[in-house]
Amino acid sequence: MTFLRRWWERRSMQFRITAPAAAVTLAFLLGLAIVAGRGLGPLRDSSVDTELSEALVPAAAAVSAGQLPAPSDGVILRVLDTAGAPVDGGPAAPLGPGDVRALKAGQSVTVDRMRWLGSVVTAPDGQLRLVAAGTGLVGQRAAVQKAATWLLWAAGIGAVLAAIATWLVVRFALRRVSRLRRTVRALPPGQRVPLPEADDELRALAADFNALLARQEEAAQRLRRFTGDAAHELRSPVASIRVQAEVAVANPDPELARETLADVLAEAERLSALLDGLLTLARSDAGELSPAEAVELLTEARAAADRLPPGSPAVRVTGVVGQAWAHAAHSEVELVLNNLLRNACRYASSQIVVSVLPGHSTVRLVVDDDGPGIPPEHRDRVFDRFYRVGADRARTSGGTGLGLAMVAEAVRRRGGRVSVGESPEGGARFQIVWRSAGNVSTS
Repeated sequence: MTFLRRWWERRSMQFRITAPAAAVTLAFLLGLAIVAGRGLGPLRDSSVDTELSEALVPAAAAVSAGQLPAPSDGVILRVLDTAGAPVDGGPAAPLGPGDVRALKAGQSVTVDRMRWLGSVVTAPDGQLRLVAAGTGLVGQRAAVQKAATWLLWAAGIGAVLAAIATWLVVRFALRRVSRLRRTVRALPPGQRVPLPEADDELRALAADFNALLARQEEAAQRLRRFTGDAAHELRSPVASIRVQAEVAVANPDPELARETLADVLAEAERLSALLDGLLTLARSDAGELSPAEAVELLTEARAAADRLPPGSPAVRVTGVVGQAWAHAAHSEVELVLNNLLRNACRYASSQIVVSVLPGHSTVRLVVDDDGPGIPPEHRDRVFDRFYRVGADRARTSGGTGLGLAMVAEAVRRRGGRVSVGESPEGGARFQIVWRSAGNVSTS
């Protein structure tokens, strides 16, 4: 069965449409031929009975008038008594007692390839007479068999013709698909497939092709932009490390060497953070997702605040313990909180407020700071990779330009939402919305 399925799947669409159509047509015509062939015998008998009945009517009228029936072309007419004995002066009729009873009852009988039909009439002397009309069936059985054979041949020929017609019709219908395929192969970059005028399946296919091309070009542009930004960002710390190392080699002063090594260490840490961010985004783009679980946001927010380095602005976390459970992975929630709080620490003047707000089907995480905020014209792009509000933002603040991009990617891949606005203190407000994992009470 597996071999047959694979063989069938390797056939062309034209063949896979024609073959079932021909098979169904053949089965239908064969069934019709068999039914018709079986009905030829009863049809023949019915036709003969009609002919005998037409000959029997004048014959019965003649016997009722005391006369012998006039000869009829192709029909034998006999006059018998009710016991089956001839009273017309002819030889004995080839009818048995059962046949006579059937004829008297108005039923037809077949005896020795002869079809008989009878009618009982009253003669002028008051005697009952059986008028029988018969005709030969010689050759009719062969004719019926031959007709049945011709019906079977006609069924086969009809199936072949149906297969040829289906093949040609499908081929004609697929010509438009072939033209569309050639158009797609020869399509220049940036162009789209012309939509057919007919509002049919082919137009929908062309529209889907165009949508796919648009997504592909968007992904290619995003990849080119990301690759260029990554190369630019990686070039800066690598160049700085190289310059610092050259200075240290050229000047063997121990004090200068320590300062140089400290600068190299800082650039190496920055390079390591940048590579970690790129790796995280690459895994996200590849569709790698950790198993989702119920994560309690308030506890995670307090743990993230405790991880901030000494000297960071004060962080106030508000919410009810055990009431805000997000449907996400623990590592994702940790990544989001770490990046949002570190981003807030770079720009906050004195205070950061983290609010955890549970809802019916969602849970919100809000991070407010009292820094300079983000201008409205930059808010739509602040989650793009390597995007900076200011030209020196990453270098002066120590960021890589990937933190907020990783936050947005982690949240959106779980079906959540991320946005940025203005906090009540005038700084930036980042809002994260996850699907709720349910309200779980804790002590």
